[in-house]
Amino acid sequence: MRTRIAVAALSLGALMALPDEARASSHREAPFITKNPKVDGTDFYMFKSYEAGRDQYVTLIANYLPLQDPYGGPNYFTLDPEALYEIHIDNNADAKEDITFQFRFQTALANGGNGLTLDVGTGAAKKTVAVSFINLGSPDTAALNVLETYSVKVVKGDRRTGVAKDVTNAAGGATSFKKPTDYIGTKSYGAPPAYATYANKFKYNVNIPDCATPARIFVGQRHESFAVNLGTIFDLVNAPAAVITGGGTRAGRSAGGAGPIDGKNITSIAMEVPISCLTTGTGGVKDIIGGWTTASVRQARVINPTASYSVPSKEGGAWTQVSRLGMPLVNEVVVGIKDKDKWNSSSPKDDGQFADYVTNPTLPAILDILFGPGLAPTVFPRTDLVAAFLTGVPNVNANGSTAEMLRLNTALPATAKGAQNSLGAAACFVNGVLTLANAGCDPAGFPNGRRPGDDVTDITLRVAMGYLFMNDTQAPARNVPFTDAVLQEDSQFDATFPYVTTPNPGAM
Repeated sequence: MRTRIAVAALSLGALMALPDEARASSHREAPFITKNPKVDGTDFYMFKSYEAGRDQYVTLIANYLPLQDPYGGPNYFTLDPEALYEIHIDNNADAKEDITFQFRFQTALANGGNGLTLDVGTGAAKKTVAVSFINLGSPDTAALNVLETYSVKVVKGDRRTGVAKDVTNAAGGATSFKKPTDYIGTKSYGAPPAYATYANKFKYNVNIPDCATPARIFVGQRHESFAVNLGTIFDLVNAPAAVITGGGTRAGRSAGGAGPIDGKNITSIAMEVPISCLTTGTGGVKDIIGGWTTASVRQARVINPTASYSVPSKEGGAWTQVSRLGMPLVNEVVVGIKDKDKWNSSSPKDDGQFADYVTNPTLPAILDILFGPGLAPTVFPRTDLVAAFLTGVPNVNANGSTAEMLRLNTALPATAKGAQNSLGAAACFVNGVLTLANAGCDPAGFPNGRRPGDDVTDITLRVAMGYLFMNDTQAPARNVPFTDAVLQEDSQFDATFPYVTTPNPGAM
């Protein structure tokens, strides 16, 4: 047990220590993805479910379509019917997907594809005209103009050549699922908690082929789940040093308020899957799964010169990956701009090509320039980070693969909401030494998977500056409580699936 906890905390250090610009998890992180927001994967969470009675399940949450303004009518934020959204699981240590959950979305207009209409005018001048609003009353009724549904397949083996089977509704066997309409506003839905009640109807118990126990699925708009002082950090950490280093208390970590993206929404694809349906067995490395998300589009697109709602373009060719996310903050703050699009199109098995970004991270050097000199760690190459970032650490997340992905040891128990430490497993170390008795030690936290309440931004800052080193010669600022001054913790999330909370309304 001691070894497992130690490795979980160490793996934290590795992946967090390397940036290059600033952070917003994976929001608009690469040049090409800024042109394709519907397929921009922003955050990936993978953790042992901490809802009461669900400790034999793993929750997977993949967020897409960043920085949604709640008032974004008239079209709001449907996902792309011409895209493929995927969650991948590696359970046999080869850095390749063994299980893939594929989501495809469909949008259709009401009234047989003609949309809702109104009769305008009288007598011979009366015309039946299509309306421009997404709804003409409660979206839970026939007054909804745009209908969004999705289907799910599970693929065993290679995601493109493996056998794909339908995930079905446990109540009736349907293969199509309805997605709730975005939170248009309180006039459309009624006063809170009306939208929450409405959205809860779209949680489905589902049957996954070859899985003996039903899983759960929810897809829909949620409140932005990532907290970060976005503008401040990208403006060369535009804050007084006392604020950036003031994270020793909860008050210090919330000095920046709710954060600039707190008023935004996101679209979540959430699953809760029995552990037994993700692992190859129990004991040792069999308990460890790796996970990451991708989004792909067709290789060719021809714009329709006489576009219609259903055919704005013609798309074909092979699926081509344009977004990838495993551990948070990698493409934003680890990978250089010249390689960001390359990272998004890459696979974990090929991650050796990015090793230089791990061995010689730029974030400590940037902070040294801004707040130093003499703050950054002095040990190069960062071989300690290579072990955790690319190979994992023995007895917790090392399984023989060389790849970047979010790793979860499913044998470690979950920590209940209210008892979680948002600094994750970092608190299990004191002066680089594993100290299980240290206050707040939480081995169930990041990087043993990632929970919504894990403050990965603060963890990144601290580990990048040498938190896991043993002495000040190696890392002069290793015990400075760096923070972006925006608090992230479990109290901001629900205690039940899908954990991410009700979105902000478009209007009150």
